[in-house]
Amino acid sequence: MYKLGIDVGGTNTDAVLIDEQDAVVAAVKRPTSDDIYTGIMDAVDAVLEASGADRALIGRAMLGTTQCTNAIVERRNLASVAVLRVGAPASVGIPPMVDWADDLAAVSRGSAIIEGGFEYDGRRLAVFDEGACRAFFEGVRGKVDAVALSCVFSTVRDDDERRAAEVAREVLGDKVHLSVSSEIGSMGLVERENATILNAALNEVSRRFTEGFAESLAAKGITEAEVYLSQNDGTLMTMEHARRYPILTIACGPTNSIRGASYLTGVDDAIVIDVGGTTTDLGILSNGFPRESGVAVNIGGVRTNFRMPDVLSIGLGGGSVVRVSESADGTVSATVGPDSVGYRIAERALVFGGDTCTATDVAVRLGMAEVGDASLVAGLPLAHAEAAMETIRAMVEDAIDVMKVSSDPIDVVLVGGGAIVLPQDLAGTRQVLAPEHAGCANAIGSALSKVSGTYEELVDYDAVPRDEALAAARAAAIEAAVAAGAVPETVVVVDVEDVPLAYYPGHTNRVKARAAGDLA
Repeated sequence: MYKLGIDVGGTNTDAVLIDEQDAVVAAVKRPTSDDIYTGIMDAVDAVLEASGADRALIGRAMLGTTQCTNAIVERRNLASVAVLRVGAPASVGIPPMVDWADDLAAVSRGSAIIEGGFEYDGRRLAVFDEGACRAFFEGVRGKVDAVALSCVFSTVRDDDERRAAEVAREVLGDKVHLSVSSEIGSMGLVERENATILNAALNEVSRRFTEGFAESLAAKGITEAEVYLSQNDGTLMTMEHARRYPILTIACGPTNSIRGASYLTGVDDAIVIDVGGTTTDLGILSNGFPRESGVAVNIGGVRTNFRMPDVLSIGLGGGSVVRVSESADGTVSATVGPDSVGYRIAERALVFGGDTCTATDVAVRLGMAEVGDASLVAGLPLAHAEAAMETIRAMVEDAIDVMKVSSDPIDVVLVGGGAIVLPQDLAGTRQVLAPEHAGCANAIGSALSKVSGTYEELVDYDAVPRDEALAAARAAAIEAAVAAGAVPETVVVVDVEDVPLAYYPGHTNRVKARAAGDLA
């Protein structure tokens, strides 16, 4: 049985085929198409041709896609949403979507704040106003595709959110998508509500790419494969889960690369630098998995607090446009990016006969890479190429310093098709690894991803001893991973943390655990 891994980036769509021994049978890159699916199918055709494998023997197909991110950034194909917050009178001072850009806030077809919700310690803030809840849903019936529900401190008690969801089902029926904040975000009402609204707005996008991917595979004769989507913690989710929580696919590209880097090198702790055609993403590989961000994350101008990887992106890629200037005294300086020729690099870069100097042209001129026709950059002055490479070096070394948590040297793994533009003697590093198949690390990470389970709860250590609370969190995370489809004997706890909450009574901590295992 083979595993097919596909990762759709802004410039390239990568595909790999993995055999039963987890060895890479074939890996290919194809330009990403405007309609996404043409590029995916071209990559599938290419990887099947390169491997000679029988497509009937592909038992699993995994997709990592940027479509949800693109939909938010570009404000395209977003569903109409009704937004209900349970939290009056305490939260009426800040209405939903108060700081959203007008073009994105237009997804809302109506919003309301009704009485209900809880205090930080679980005491009731106000009685849930079921009449107002029902009236709101009656008012938006037939006008919206999805509903976003939030409640004050629903991460402590979700009673009112669950009841609001029941009322929504009664009034609006089963076809309207429900997005519930306690299932998506963490502490912080506004950020959690924002993530919930975005998740609801992505309903139509998620339906299209899940159905479209399955149909496209079937059209290529891949009919026996179980289909999964990559999520942004470096693990997989089912198609059904992806339809319910499409927001969890955001930033899955960098996490796939991080997981792929770990597999290709055998390294479990490092900085992974994923260089694409337009941007470079730096992430932390910790215990074999991407490190999660501990701060609120901005997505398309919206501040959210749901699970996201700790990734730093800079405007540097293989297609980044290089501009060189020379002062009167002969000093040469260069800028690289942030603009890029993107997936048109094969048309516009100098080494392919184009008229635009890119970072790839610089690497070829300096003998760092063999791409295209090297004779076409022979006229690029060596001083200009060297100045551009120094700029590239400085950009990456500065980014490494930002990601490091100490001044000690750290291992670095270079992956991505654009990694050829980076020097391998980078300051602040212990060793720089560029493994075989690094160009398709994202697709490899997708194909070899595990299944995870997460547990999070607020615990008062005065009532439950810390050791007991952490043990219970580990057990619950393992149980969640098994329930998600992991083989029980392969599940291990990959992360446990407890964070004291100073504004809570007693010794209350946010306890969180994550476990992962092989797909059953």
